[in-house]
Amino acid sequence: METKMIDIKKEDTPLKKLLAFVSAGMEVVLTEGKVPVARIVPMSKGAGMRIPGLHVGKVWMSSDFDAPLPDSFWLGEGSA
Repeated sequence: METKMIDIKKEDTPLKKLLAFVSAGMEVVLTEGKVPVARIVPMSKGAGMRIPGLHVGKVWMSSDFDAPLPDSFWLGEGSA
């Protein structure tokens, strides 16, 4: 991915232009002089709406999930 460095002290780049760079697949790094302060990157193609029920049965919870932990856990005793 190509990276475009923009010094915010030297350039007054409008947000629309920054988003045009990102839409074209570029990463935009905003700097103050030579110090990077922010990065704008394109959203991944996989990011989107979640689909309820897509992985039914793939996750389970133990019946003792909310049982109190033993004192040895809180005292740092046991396996190292």
